[in-house]
Amino acid sequence: MSTLLNSINDPEDLRKLDRAQLPQLAEELRAFLVESVSKTGGHLSSNLGTVELTIALHYIFNTPDDKLVWDVGHQTYAHKILTGRREAMSRLRMAGGIAGFPKREESPYDTFGTGHSSTSISAALGMAVAARLAGKDNRSVAIIGDGAMTGGMAFEALNNAGAIDANLLVILNDNDMSISRPVGALNNYLAKLMSGRFYAAMRRGSEKMLKGMPPVLEFAKRAEEHVKGMVTPGTLFEEFGFNYIGPIDGHDINVLLDTLSNIRQLEGPQFLHVVTQKGKGYAHAEEDCTLYHGVSKFDPVNGIAQQQPNNKPTYTEVFGDWLCDMGAQDEKLVGITPAMCEGSGMVEFAEKFPERYFDVGIAEQHALTFAAGLACDGYKPVIAIYSTFLQRAYDQLIHDIAIQNLPVVLAIDRGGLVGADGATHAGSFDLSYLRCIPNMTVMAPADENECRQMLYTAFQLNTPSAVRYPRGRGPGVAVDQTMQALPVGKAELRRSGKRVAILAFGSMLAPALAAGEKLDATVANMRFVKPLDAELVMQLAREHELLVTVEENVVQGGAGSAVAECLHQQGLAVPLLQLGLPDSFIEQGEHMQMLADCGLDADGIVAAIRNRLAE
Repeated sequence: MSTLLNSINDPEDLRKLDRAQLPQLAEELRAFLVESVSKTGGHLSSNLGTVELTIALHYIFNTPDDKLVWDVGHQTYAHKILTGRREAMSRLRMAGGIAGFPKREESPYDTFGTGHSSTSISAALGMAVAARLAGKDNRSVAIIGDGAMTGGMAFEALNNAGAIDANLLVILNDNDMSISRPVGALNNYLAKLMSGRFYAAMRRGSEKMLKGMPPVLEFAKRAEEHVKGMVTPGTLFEEFGFNYIGPIDGHDINVLLDTLSNIRQLEGPQFLHVVTQKGKGYAHAEEDCTLYHGVSKFDPVNGIAQQQPNNKPTYTEVFGDWLCDMGAQDEKLVGITPAMCEGSGMVEFAEKFPERYFDVGIAEQHALTFAAGLACDGYKPVIAIYSTFLQRAYDQLIHDIAIQNLPVVLAIDRGGLVGADGATHAGSFDLSYLRCIPNMTVMAPADENECRQMLYTAFQLNTPSAVRYPRGRGPGVAVDQTMQALPVGKAELRRSGKRVAILAFGSMLAPALAAGEKLDATVANMRFVKPLDAELVMQLAREHELLVTVEENVVQGGAGSAVAECLHQQGLAVPLLQLGLPDSFIEQGEHMQMLADCGLDADGIVAAIRNRLAE
């Protein structure tokens, strides 16, 4: 590694460099990113696209007094490297290492923890108002991607920000949606001109002067909007009360520096539109930025090797295959995703049934109510959504789907712990927050075939339903292409034993069976969290000294709590041990090790049971 990047341990070091040195720094930083992420895995394309922008922001703004708030966090690796965490990148997304997203406990430069989309403008606005209330002159900057701008929360914040008139800068990092025409010298020149204090003073001064002459003021505003509308796409953001600037080339470091330097001096809400390229500077990522969005370890010279076929499908692939098969059988099936087509396994369905496939953008609330509208008129929506993202649409699930008892199927991916993405992406709470909703049927498959059959079962219901499955591959059970509905609310006994009965939910069946072998315990695959198989629970309670529930969900309010409630209602006082995720947020790490740390592997289950029996 060359000397420039080595010499920077914080932004103060960066600001000591001459402007002429910054292009070289960008080259070194981009090369370091490729080399580093190739060894650890992580998000690559989006981070390569924000190298120059990150350098320019820390060079112009007085961070951390000036607040940088990054949306989602997929684009913050360069930020981490420039703020004292260069060496720590070797432990990125690993247990005990730095997180893949901004994290306040990690650095004062991480001003706001993120992981979900569309939150940056709201948070940065709060910081801008806090500065004003405290009489401080520091600035707040929200850096938001064009994908995150599809989230309704972003527009709620824009609407509020324009009314508050705080010193807030919103930077739209446009790297995919082609919101505007290609940038060029003319647009760069206009952006620098419009971000200058002369233009801003002239505009505000003219408004003040013309306030006494409303017809003239209205004419002037319309003339300005007409002229600006011909050269920039900023009318929408101007209507929100922002001074729109751009679009500019997000890889031209000098244009970025000049524009940001001018904006730093302006008062009130500013909106800078920056156009960048995902994967910039790394040919493999430029050719396929989607493939290089989130990567495992790879050879930086040759790129990601072609994946060898695996006979064990992931749960996501099982869902994708079922969706295509079910869609071919029933033309009323409609597939919906909030911007997670590839991640949720919907690519093939989108290609086969484009008229029945809807990517609604990063808008989970809209996704559920949109599905409710379809269901009202006789269609059968299937929403593919990550557990952690479903949390964002909880009100819509209750009010728009459950209260109206509409037949909407939730295919909930990433249930339980998710490894390197950490607490922000873990599906730790869904069994708890779903089972308390009336009219819901909640299922948790123990293997790949059960996942397919549960999806079919859910689709046959005329009520709201959810099938919750984990990330990655299952135990390797062969998937029966024939689809058959399971009896609703019925578990199955998988092993008969003595003294102890283990009631396993979903992904916990495999370690429960292994524990059952060591303890000679009875093991039940519970299948349904709601409705619970109360008949089997009561039978096992009468025949055993101890019942043990195991789930990859928080214990509070989860499947084990459902069993406890059932026992209480029946007046049965059998001892109950509830095993699940602890009452704490679990940081990133390797999935199997994380389960072991939570006592949810076979050895942990055995140890917990023996401890209880010994009491």
